[in-house]
Amino acid sequence: MKRIMLAVVLFTAVITSGWACTNFIVGKKASADGSVIVSYSADSYGMFGFLCHYPAAIHPSGAMRAIYDWDTGKYLGQIKEAKQTYNVIGNMNEFQVTIGETTFGGRPELVDSTGIMDYGSLIYVALQRSRTAKEAIKVMTDLVKEYGYYSSGESFSIADPNEAWILEMIGKGPGIKGAVWVAVRIPDDCIAAHANQSRIHKFDMSDKDNCLYSPDVISFAREKGYFDGVNKDFSFADAYCPLNFSGVRFCEARVWSFYNMFSKATGQAYLSYVQGESNEPMPLYVKPDKKVSVRDIQHAMRDHYEGTPLDITKDMGAGMFETPYRLSPLTFEVDGQTYFNERPISTQQSAFAFVAQMRSTMPDAIGGVLWFGVDDANMTVFTPVYCNTDKVPEVYAEGNGDCVTFSWNSAFWIYNWVADMIRPRYSLMVGDMRTVQDALEDMYAEAQGGIESAAMNLYSEDPQKAKDFLTDYTGMTAKTAVESWKQLGEFLIVRYNDGVVKKMKDGKLQRPQTGNVAPLERPGYPEEFLKSLVKSTGDRYKMKEME
Repeated sequence: MKRIMLAVVLFTAVITSGWACTNFIVGKKASADGSVIVSYSADSYGMFGFLCHYPAAIHPSGAMRAIYDWDTGKYLGQIKEAKQTYNVIGNMNEFQVTIGETTFGGRPELVDSTGIMDYGSLIYVALQRSRTAKEAIKVMTDLVKEYGYYSSGESFSIADPNEAWILEMIGKGPGIKGAVWVAVRIPDDCIAAHANQSRIHKFDMSDKDNCLYSPDVISFAREKGYFDGVNKDFSFADAYCPLNFSGVRFCEARVWSFYNMFSKATGQAYLSYVQGESNEPMPLYVKPDKKVSVRDIQHAMRDHYEGTPLDITKDMGAGMFETPYRLSPLTFEVDGQTYFNERPISTQQSAFAFVAQMRSTMPDAIGGVLWFGVDDANMTVFTPVYCNTDKVPEVYAEGNGDCVTFSWNSAFWIYNWVADMIRPRYSLMVGDMRTVQDALEDMYAEAQGGIESAAMNLYSEDPQKAKDFLTDYTGMTAKTAVESWKQLGEFLIVRYNDGVVKKMKDGKLQRPQTGNVAPLERPGYPEEFLKSLVKSTGDRYKMKEME
């Protein structure tokens, strides 16, 4: 493990400059309501967050589809269009199939810049062509075989109402069409996660029901000199994405934190691993201590290692108001020595996040819910987006503002506006935000049963009426959340104006009995900060007696 402790360098540029995302997976027997759950946080500095939509369509014979790299917009080429494509809203299609991703990068020499299919296009093309998770895996792997794989190493979460899989894929190098890959089904009674580090190590090649792989996944590694053992000892992660300290601390630590929330034994067993003191990798999946709900996963997406040895709210970097955020880059140098900041699950550079809920006990139109939010999961509201929605709520729409254009009607900019007010005085202000956030999300959760019961009644009469009803409800909840967030922003400006805190009474800002001076408190600085200030400045600010 010495090589891991010494290699305090980023194992791939995507960790700091590209997408650096987090996925959680919950099997249907591990969830509180029998749903399959997948979460995704799309973390990318400078990216504008919106809800994408691809309507269902019938295409003429011979139609072609242009492919553009999801990250850069670069034109990559054309592929044959499918005769029929399905409705896709966000990262879920009309059959509740959901796909998320995290980039692990892996061996840079395996990137093929001549390939046509990048990882983002694989996601959305597969969603438009697949009715099950297994079918999506086949679509994705067939596409890279036929057209080549443009991106670096990638982990995909691929799920439907009955099962969830992790697919890991990496190219074969410049000009070599195709990819090597392996997909493992997550047992129904387990949870899993991945976060920018390859997580599939050994896999059971004889279990055709729960393990799929490219026929050359091992032979190609032998050919390249990445592996020389016997087949049963082959590890995809070790061969194609060798672990270093960056992979452990910036990536695997997020997986560990998720496991620690729901499997305390796993958290205790692998703390030394994520601290760079052990070389035993965490399991791909674990059984949780209790059933996990959609709300549990929403909360998990907001984690900053609070209450663990990796907690970032208690040291000097958190500042006087215990902010759980750090500025990039992740590493920095002082006197020739390299240091690092923790990289938690929740991070300010998120463009959007979702928690997908897939249920086999309902018609697809009602069973599939994409709980969606823009910006940082910690500072957003997850609103329900039903999978047959065919109209993007205006506040989530592409073109309503953009990455350099503010819009008061854009959810992305409203959530960012409020978040950027809170972060500098986090411990003072976050409680006000959390009150509004919890009230909205609790309201949507409590209303879900009634809304879906009404939708089921409509569905039995006319499925289209149910779809229209849920599309309208999707738009209404997104709009009300953003309107509430605007009011929150206005409230925060008034209450915390000029570094003081206006007093509250009966849930409202307290007005003066007379005059125009609001009742307020001056919180000043925390005692520990003042002690550190005096220690660093000596007598400079010490009060003196005048003669």
